[in-house]
Amino acid sequence: MGPALQTAASVPRAGARPPVVVKLGGSVVRSGQLAPWLEVIAASDTPVVIVPGGGALADEVRSCQQQLGFGDAAAHRMALLAMDQLAWAVAGVRPGFEVGTTEEALRTILGRGHVAVWAPSALIAGRSDIEDTWRLTSDSLALWLAGKLGAETCYLIKSVAPARGTCGAHALTRDGVVDEAFASMLAATGVRAAMFGQGDQPALAEKLADDTAPAGLSIE
Repeated sequence: MGPALQTAASVPRAGARPPVVVKLGGSVVRSGQLAPWLEVIAASDTPVVIVPGGGALADEVRSCQQQLGFGDAAAHRMALLAMDQLAWAVAGVRPGFEVGTTEEALRTILGRGHVAVWAPSALIAGRSDIEDTWRLTSDSLALWLAGKLGAETCYLIKSVAPARGTCGAHALTRDGVVDEAFASMLAATGVRAAMFGQGDQPALAEKLADDTAPAGLSIE
């Protein structure tokens, strides 16, 4: 099993506006709050790539693994497919949202002025530089993708109480908010990360409109 990340972050193409990666927690995708979050993203002039969590589908993979006893490598691929399914669900909610599976496909979608939604299995499955364990989930994959796309920021949307200020990634891992690989991935990519919670749609809208605006909870 390889390290979380072995390559440096990619550099945006000359003249291209760096995108923002927004990770939508699986519980958010399946909640009644999905539409307001997507409305904020759709209204933004900032290029956005959405990374959906696996949500209840990934939880079912965990349960199935415990019952049947297959290894983490198989579970990892199944969890990626869970993210794929929710990507198609998110993209199907409203026009102007398109699923992309590769870096080039995501950039092409953004170039059309649409919101890109990442289905990760085609790009991630079988890679030697991505851990195929439960230590690394959609939170860290969102950071990894941000690095590959040359994004400067990654925002995590979680079904948690809103918070402000700054918090360490290790503390969030300890509290079960992000995965175990998140802190190392954050350091490796150099991407700035922040988290938004329930009812934080106005804060996200402000941040997407003006990067100097206060974040939700900045993650160090």
